[in-house]
Amino acid sequence: MLKLTYFAVFEPVDSGYSVYFPDLPGCVSFGKNFEDAQQEAADALALHLYGMEKDDEIIPEPSANPILDKETGSGHIVVPITIFPDIIRNELDNRSVKTNLTIPSWLKELAEAQGVNYSKLLQAALMEYLGLRQPPRGKYLNQ
Repeated sequence: MLKLTYFAVFEPVDSGYSVYFPDLPGCVSFGKNFEDAQQEAADALALHLYGMEKDDEIIPEPSANPILDKETGSGHIVVPITIFPDIIRNELDNRSVKTNLTIPSWLKELAEAQGVNYSKLLQAALMEYLGLRQPPRGKYLNQ
């Protein structure tokens, strides 16, 4: 199972810790205490990389010696944050989302009388229609 580790910079601020990832511009987070900030940083990292993958962006290799932002405050802490992209991708790609559909009322009445599960039926029908046996695989790094 693939795992990725990037360094995060934790900067103490009045209300907790501000977090950024030097290798991933725009990937930032915050936590009210150090433990909370670590969890929020892991979530931010996972979502940021997932978004980059979905946008077909190149995922940068984690650097061994991250270059800190010139404005990084004193008292900062650099911590490695590890995620498992396959698990994140599976959770996000398989989360349930709501969608509306329109069908004739007579068909709805017949389906409800038979106890049809619309979500299950639509999923199965779409998978068959698209010729899929399972969801498509992601593109993290060198997969």
